[in-house]
Amino acid sequence: MGEVIGLRAVRKARDRAARATAAEANRAKFGRTRGEKQAEAAEAARRAAVLDGAKRESDGRESDDREA
Repeated sequence: MGEVIGLRAVRKARDRAARATAAEANRAKFGRTRGEKQAEAAEAARRAAVLDGAKRESDGRESDDREA
């Protein structure tokens, strides 16, 4: 006689392996470490500060020119 196999256990193992494969693909696609997220946020803040520093000051004359 052959070995008795619990079909439910085999099905659960197959499903578990499929979920693990999908989870690994999602981690590769979407996952970033906390350090990577913080570095990206710091870089965005730095770029915004540089952009704000490069803006010219407005003295209000632009609205006067439009009315004339």
